[in-house]
Amino acid sequence: MKKQWMVAGVAVLAVGVVAPWAVGYVTEQQWQSVTTEVNAAQPLFHLETRDYNRGYLGAEFTGTLSVQNPDTGEEHEFEYQARVSHGVTGSLLDFSPPDELGSKVEEIFPDEPPRLTLETRLWGTAIVELTVPAVSVINEETGESFDLSESYGRAEISDNGSSADVFMLWPGAVIRAPDLRISIEDFRLEQTMAHLTGDVWLGEGDMSLSGFELAARDEPRLRLDDFALQSETYTDDDGKSINSETLVTLETMAVDDESFGPHRMEFVFSGLDVQSWGDLTSALTDMQTAAVSASGGDSRAVMQQQMASMNRINQAMLGLAGEGFSFGFPELTFATPYGPIEGEIMVQHPSLSDDEKDQMMMVMQRLTGNLDVSMPLALVEQYPDLGMQVAPLIKEGMVEQEGDRLRVEGTLEDLALDINGNLIPLPPLF
Repeated sequence: MKKQWMVAGVAVLAVGVVAPWAVGYVTEQQWQSVTTEVNAAQPLFHLETRDYNRGYLGAEFTGTLSVQNPDTGEEHEFEYQARVSHGVTGSLLDFSPPDELGSKVEEIFPDEPPRLTLETRLWGTAIVELTVPAVSVINEETGESFDLSESYGRAEISDNGSSADVFMLWPGAVIRAPDLRISIEDFRLEQTMAHLTGDVWLGEGDMSLSGFELAARDEPRLRLDDFALQSETYTDDDGKSINSETLVTLETMAVDDESFGPHRMEFVFSGLDVQSWGDLTSALTDMQTAAVSASGGDSRAVMQQQMASMNRINQAMLGLAGEGFSFGFPELTFATPYGPIEGEIMVQHPSLSDDEKDQMMMVMQRLTGNLDVSMPLALVEQYPDLGMQVAPLIKEGMVEQEGDRLRVEGTLEDLALDINGNLIPLPPLF
């Protein structure tokens, strides 16, 4: 028995000795794989790793993060360095700016620099954490300053990248200039995501902001209180179609000393075919990539790539329409000092048979929808610019008065929009 325990002890000791080397090797391969996947997944960010020096208990490497402006094609590069600690089951990567930037970082963060870490596990789990300490900076010459509360972000990625939980907390910030003051209070974000297929992800998220205030010289002071966004995307029982619900609320909005609220907007879509939706998002990504790479590239090749993407987008739209879908705003409520603006806007497409799908040439031909929006008459009377825009519509019968409110009702059918009995033909855009 004693001999067996000795053999087991030697085996455990051997594993403990070999594990850091094996973990270090796997960590290097994982980081190179992540770099390749990030660069291939989108066109705006590019990661480059240099001088990866791996040792027994740790490693060091440097790199560059390039960010490209999608409008101008201009690139901005940020250098970084990382120190890696190898454990028995995973590694800890600690990122920091290059040593030559240390003095500039200390000017902004004199007590403690921001810290970005990546903790990896051999079984495919990674935890990214970012901590930005509180800071207060004042420019005596310009009178500009900003105060930033300590903020924290965390993302746990599991199932080899197929699931993610994201959390971010930013208690607030204040930016001041001689003619401007901006304050942000208690920003919070929670998001869970699960990969379904292709570029399609499911999940739910909550984002909230307790307060936002903007005060500029010679402009009305604007303040928003208790903003919240809640969203959920999920599949039907058969997993072939996805639905999504998004609710945006704002408790109050104040302009100078006048406040009004609450405000509420709900957006939904349902019945989107998973395969067609994945094809659509993939084609849109490829089109964005072509647009970014157009700067200094072969214009003919870029044009051909964009045309190919447009053809894929059209085919995906036909696929979505053939399976049937609906989307829109089932509830719109915006408070004003004179009463609420209320409404509903929905668009649908019926599910088609196989023969109907083969004969379908465009999506708009079978689209139907409804529009119903009303606003207080006093709002139009109090704002002359708005009144000048609404008056012609009232004269033409597009807007009708019902007591102390103005109302617009409409239906969409057969490539035409009927608004309060006025028929408006629509061009076949898609």
